[in-house]
Amino acid sequence: MQKLNVMNELLFIYKRTLTLLLFLSLLSASCRKLISIPPNPPSQIPQTQVFADSADIQAAVAGIYANFKTSGASASWVNGAITISGGLSADEIRGTSSYDLVAPQFYKDAVLIDNSTVAAMWKQAYLDLYQMNVCLDGIAGTTAISDSLKRILTGQIKVIRALYYFNMVNLWGGVPVVTNSDYAANANLPRATTDSVYSRIKADLTDATTLLPAQYLSAGRSRPNLYTAEALLAKVNLYRQDWDNAAIMAGNVINSGVYGLETNPNNVFLHGSKEAIWQLPAKGQSYQTVEGYSFNLAFTSLPPYVMTDALLNAFETGDLRKTAWVGSSVNLGTTYYYPHKYKNRAATATPLEDYMVLRLGELYLILAEALAHKNQLNDAVTSLNTVRSRAGLSGSTAATQTDVLNAILHERQTELFCEWGNRWYDLKRTGYADSVLNAEKPGIWQPYAQLYPIPKAEILTNSFLIQNTGY
Repeated sequence: MQKLNVMNELLFIYKRTLTLLLFLSLLSASCRKLISIPPNPPSQIPQTQVFADSADIQAAVAGIYANFKTSGASASWVNGAITISGGLSADEIRGTSSYDLVAPQFYKDAVLIDNSTVAAMWKQAYLDLYQMNVCLDGIAGTTAISDSLKRILTGQIKVIRALYYFNMVNLWGGVPVVTNSDYAANANLPRATTDSVYSRIKADLTDATTLLPAQYLSAGRSRPNLYTAEALLAKVNLYRQDWDNAAIMAGNVINSGVYGLETNPNNVFLHGSKEAIWQLPAKGQSYQTVEGYSFNLAFTSLPPYVMTDALLNAFETGDLRKTAWVGSSVNLGTTYYYPHKYKNRAATATPLEDYMVLRLGELYLILAEALAHKNQLNDAVTSLNTVRSRAGLSGSTAATQTDVLNAILHERQTELFCEWGNRWYDLKRTGYADSVLNAEKPGIWQPYAQLYPIPKAEILTNSFLIQNTGY
């Protein structure tokens, strides 16, 4: 078989009826035990046949990106749900609708074991992981595509799988780790330890750094490249307190010359942002991003979610981010403030906004924190001040290690608010959850709530799953 050019292979037409039938049936399959998807239901084409054709392989991989559901109007597992639930659980936002019975559970940190959002996130995560593992197994065994394309597709899928497990371990703690498409063997897996989950994440990302090229091989920055893998690995290393490797990976991305901070905060989330490391295209028929749809005003002057006083008061005087990223509305004489990083509700609104997964501003703060823990305080403050400067703020005066670390945590609060649960994760990993949330939610906060419950339905169907403490 003549070896095709990798770029041409990556730009191949993705939608083929054969593979759409395969993955539509996977997504519609019911969940029993951990994953209950029969290997070849009558309506499906055998996996070996799907992965015998180059176009069908690429269609299968495209289905993985479709799971980010940028075409759906409601929040889903990796499209808004983590941002909203994490923001409610932390000290960022609260819901305003009296008809929403789920948001108060997160805000009061009293999530029930049958919480519909938690159940949907768990279910979708494992359905998507199954799809990734099917693709990884199929790509490894096929001769229908070039070795170079196999390496690239494998690396990209491993980055996505690592992103999934990173969020899962931060939401639930140790979870079952599924790395193959043998549904029977995976159906009754027990929970892995947190350390084991992180080992899987780091292994996937380390592999991806050896498989992916530095350049983006498709339009935009929607498909991971080398620096996407290194950026996520920098974040993982930070969470694991591996300061040396967190600094190395973050430095690699920052010094690559591929990315730059947008000088105007209003431009950060736009299509084509030079700050984007990983940014998914907006494809909704009636809206652009779930955050834009969920946070901004619809038909009333009362926003669906409003920012807490704790978050509003965290912004310093003159912070350009408060002007650019915070919206306001007056309802019955009261001014309410809401997240406004994504400004567009309608699909036709301009300028176009895409969905940000990883961006350079976060990498500067990862580097700053890692360097501070290494006691390289001057360099840490320099990296911190790069972010502050873009926000129109003067340089930090923090001098001691404790003060520098607190200044970085504060900067993460105002730079990364309502993005992918960053604040919720930060409070937990730094040990500040109890003190901060006791102050924000006196008489409500309970330490066990740092982890969400394993969904009741999963516990009932898989006896090897042990519930988190407190539920």
